[in-house]
Parts: sequence; structure tokens; C-alpha cells
Amino acid sequence: MDELITKFAVIKPNDMRLKLLLYLLGFSALSLYARTFNIADYGAVSDTMQLSTKAIQKAIDECSLSGGGRVVVPAGDFKTGSIQLKSNVHLFLEEGATLYGSTDIEDYTPFTSTYVSLRTGIPTIQLIYADSVENVSISGFGTIDGRGKAFPKLSWNDEGITRPHLLRIIRGKDIVVKGITLKNSGCWMQHYLACDRLHIDGITVFNRNNYNNDALDLDGCHDVTVCNMIADSDDDAITLKSTSPRLCEDIVISNCVVSSHCNAIKLGTETNGGFRNIIIRGIAVKPSSDQSSQFFGYPGGIGHSAISLEIVDGGCMSNVDISDITIRGTESPIFIRLADRARSYSKDHIVDGIGSISGVVLHDILIEDAGPTGSSITGLTGHPVSGINLHDIRIRHAGGQPITPAPADEKVKEYPESTMWGLLPAQGFWLNHAKDIVFRNIIVDAVSPDARPVYVTDDCENITIE
Repeated sequence: MDELITKFAVIKPNDMRLKLLLYLLGFSALSLYARTFNIADYGAVSDTMQLSTKAIQKAIDECSLSGGGRVVVPAGDFKTGSIQLKSNVHLFLEEGATLYGSTDIEDYTPFTSTYVSLRTGIPTIQLIYADSVENVSISGFGTIDGRGKAFPKLSWNDEGITRPHLLRIIRGKDIVVKGITLKNSGCWMQHYLACDRLHIDGITVFNRNNYNNDALDLDGCHDVTVCNMIADSDDDAITLKSTSPRLCEDIVISNCVVSSHCNAIKLGTETNGGFRNIIIRGIAVKPSSDQSSQFFGYPGGIGHSAISLEIVDGGCMSNVDISDITIRGTESPIFIRLADRARSYSKDHIVDGIGSISGVVLHDILIEDAGPTGSSITGLTGHPVSGINLHDIRIRHAGGQPITPAPADEKVKEYPESTMWGLLPAQGFWLNHAKDIVFRNIIVDAVSPDARPVYVTDDCENITIE
């Protein structure tokens, strides 16, 4: 690498010939031009008994002040509290490098963002934090371990206050996270809020050591690609949220393997802005290979749902295509829910209208080892879920259930969860307040004989079953 840098050092950064060469070689332009700032040169020590926060932050600050470059974490075990990334800084973990989060809450710095959303009105703590940054990456071959088990849950809504996120980036542009392993956050593993042009590739996530242990949260982000991720989480795995008026929009997620005790693929729960132009494809959902602990989710080591699509706080959902999904182990395979919880992102904003779900396509999905609960597509009186197309789906579930009445309580305001009504009246799909729904080439197969019909509809119109 050093020879390559020297050889082309005489070529200016805007030289298109070099940019083309770098592209063909698989390097980014910055990776060869940038100065390197090794945290060991600033006093970081490979010793988990010593805190290296100040040394790491100094390397980041000097890198940013010099116009940008690569901050290198060499092979070794380094302990740190909160660090803040800056624009044009590229944090690179060499093979054998591990950043360990401190287990002392006093080593974490509270940050408050001026961006208004559900979780930015109060200070929050993170291991790695950035706000209003551009051209930032976290990459390499090493590991970031938050050691989040050290932070007990103190109240129902304490995530990010007394338990640190491992990674949080707000209003970031041109962000890359690639190749690294992320483990053991205090709550959410990685939260990207109001980011543009975010690219996540080839990361491994293990997050099963505390409550609210999501694997990935994209929140009001635009122009996002996520690919080649392997994730094992106690809480939701691939999660899109909208905790401000900003939609999650123009997002492609592909070629991932995920495990979750809750929801493997989820759009919701927070939905103030909504979701538009979302493609999710090529996902394998499976039970975790490690069932030694469970904080949230359905008992027995499988998730509540494999695919959950929710609009409950206003907002709209449209142009969503989910396909080529294989699922092994889930209680209620598909959950589509329009309701009126009406939780706002700010005390100054009132959710005064029910949102909408339309233009959703689910296809080429194989589901085995599902529980007996069934799947559901439900709206509200006068606000039906509409324009849903489901085709080429096969579900094999436990079965063995008797005729079951439809739920009497629609639970309009409750937290949306696929198992919220218990056993559903249909072994396949229960539809309530829905219209213009198409089912084509759907196979529902019960392991044990099941007395329930495959489809049950209440207050529905124009339901097509081919």
C-alpha cells in the first residue's frame, strides 16, 4: 500500500486517470490520498484496564482539522468512552483490532442534537456519535464491542439515557459502514437518523445482551443501500422507523441473514413521516444459534413476526416491494397493520390524522416452522388497508387449532405486534377493514390438521384469491 501511495503521490486528487485506476483496484480516492492518524501515536494503549478515550478523540480531531484522513485502530484491545466523529474522518479498524466500550457510565458523554425527533429532545449517550457530518466511514476488519450488559434497564423508556447506543449518526451525508463487526450494545446497536446517501456493506452484528437490542435502525433516511449483513439480535433486526416528519425513502436492502426474537423485517413502529420506495430482497431469516438469553420477543426463541409493516402514528406507506425471502421459525409470519396510536415526535406537534398503507407487494416468500397464530392485514373502520398484492408465498405452520372467533377488540391505540390478538381466526390470513387485496398462488400447509379456514375477512371489499 505504501508503495502505491508513493507511486501516485505526484498525481493530483482531481485527476480522473487516478480515480479510474483506484476504482478498478477497489480503493476509494480518499483511502490513498488521506493522511493516517494511528491512535497509538496519540497515547491509546492496548489494555482494557486503561481508558483511551482522549487519545482516540485527539486523533479524530487532528484528522478533521487537517482536512480529513484515516484514523487507524491497530491490532489490540482498546477501551474507550464516548467518541465523536467529524466530517472527512474515516475510522479504520485493522485486523485484530477491538474497541471495547467502557463499563462505567461516567465515561459516556451526553449529546443533544438540534434535530427534532422523538428521541432527540433530551441528552443521550453513545459509544460513537456524529451529528451534521459529511464523508465519514467506519470500516475495516476489526470489532467494536459495547459491553452493554453492564448497563441495567432502569425504566421502560430509558434507552439512550442510561444505556448507551453503540453507534448513532444524525444528519449524516455520504456515510459508509463496511466490513466491521458490531457487538453488545447497551440498547440499539446502530441508529441512523435523517441521513442521506448511507451505504452499509458486509458487516456482522451480534446484539443479544440487553433490552432494546435492535440490530439496525434506519430512521427518516434517504438514498440508502444495505447489503451482505449478518445480524443476530434480541429485538428487531432490520428496522425502518420515522420518528420525525422525514420519511424513510429510496432504500434498498439485500442479501442479508438475520435472526430476531421480535421482528426480523419491520417498517414501524414509529411512523410520523412514513415509508416510500422501499425494496427488500434476498433475506434469510432463521432462529439464533444462541438461545442462552432472551429479553424481548416471543417465548421459545422464535420471533413475533418475520415481516411487519405498520403505520400507527400517521404517515404513509407506499411503493414497498419485499421479495425472495426465506423464513425458518416465526410465530406470525406476516403482519400488516394500520392503526391510530397517534404518538408524536414532539410535544409541539399533534398527530391529527390516520395514515395510510397502499401499494405494497410481497412475493416469492418461503416460510417454514411457523407457529399456529396466523398472519393478518388489518386497518380501521373508514380507513382500510388497500392495494396489497401477495403472490407466490408458501407457509408451513404448526396447525392443530380449533375454529377460533375473530377478535372483538380492535386495539386501535395499542402498540402494534403480530401476536397482540393471540390466536387468529384464520390459519392463513385474517383481513379486517381491507380492500383491493390480491392473493395469488398462496399455499398454507399445516403440520397438524387445523379447523380454521385459510382466509377470514371482516369489513372487506374487492378481495381476490387466485
